[in-house]
Amino acid sequence: MTAAQSSASRAASRAPSRTTVDEYGSLVSVRPTVSPQRLLADLVPPRHFDDARFATYRANPRHPSQGATLTRLEQVAAEIAAPAPTGLRALLGRRRAAPAVYMDGGFGVGKTHLLTSLAHAVTEAVGEGSAAYGTFVEYTNLVGALGFLPTVDALATRRLVCIDEFELDDPGDTVLMSRLLRELADRGVALAATSNTLPDALGEGRFAAEDFLREIQALAGRFEVLRVDGEDYRHRSVVTDADPLPEESVRSTARTRPGAVLDDFDDLLAHLATVHPSRYGALLDGVELVALTGVRAVTRQEVALRLVVLVDRLYDRDVPVLLAGVDGATQRALFTDEMLDGGYRKKYFRALSRLGALAQEGRRLADA
Repeated sequence: MTAAQSSASRAASRAPSRTTVDEYGSLVSVRPTVSPQRLLADLVPPRHFDDARFATYRANPRHPSQGATLTRLEQVAAEIAAPAPTGLRALLGRRRAAPAVYMDGGFGVGKTHLLTSLAHAVTEAVGEGSAAYGTFVEYTNLVGALGFLPTVDALATRRLVCIDEFELDDPGDTVLMSRLLRELADRGVALAATSNTLPDALGEGRFAAEDFLREIQALAGRFEVLRVDGEDYRHRSVVTDADPLPEESVRSTARTRPGAVLDDFDDLLAHLATVHPSRYGALLDGVELVALTGVRAVTRQEVALRLVVLVDRLYDRDVPVLLAGVDGATQRALFTDEMLDGGYRKKYFRALSRLGALAQEGRRLADA
């Protein structure tokens, strides 16, 4: 299958489920339905990283671990793509365990670029459908939609399963994912994972790696830890403190942009509670810009966590956002201090970082 055919196939599997709405279009008006086949078909690197390849990763010479990780992942891709021994060699040879690597590092050091590059390299070497790529939340949602054993059976057909943003803040989900990875490893599937260390924890050594290896327990000995040091190359922290746009500017920009949707923030949060998080990607089918009015601080944890998932799907799809806030609140004030200091703080900091980048692009469109 050619690259063009592959893109066309993926586009067909993500056919828009949107309905025709009023002047602007609205996320609240959409009730997406998603088949199990689509959930599996969507396990590919996000659009944001369509062009990510090992050759396009720019390792910072001031941080040698970046170049070392790049080299090792190129070797891992070759190992995964190598044909399995057959005939007498297969009978006499000792079965080699599939690679399992974990990238440890902070925000913006290129871990996701490297992970998507690995998925692309395996796909290009072996063929379409040989690599699955998703975030931790997408896999837990997949298990919720399909059931555990059907998920194992479906993913066991892949050569490689990539898990971005492995999360350790929910004990139940962590145990579930540890079991899923163990089942896949036992079936010979190669594994690759990342997670984030908070910016203020980067001086604590292998902070995330120690947590990760402890939580996956029986699999810890199989994983090779690859450290990726460095600073956030996007330097996006200043963006999260940007002032909201005037509401009229948000409305007028949404009115003139194809594929734009406009929603009241509270209405959208209420709608998200009625849609399973596994369908948030489908909620954005055909959407090219999300405009929100009445943006304010979210005070309930379950509501904030749903918003985090939506931000992740927006970021995956490179969908700019326009934010008109209330009381002059900055984007950083979207989550309370208690949330930013609590057990889910990694999710909230990631969401702020990503939302800041999307809001910056939205502001550029509004200024234009």
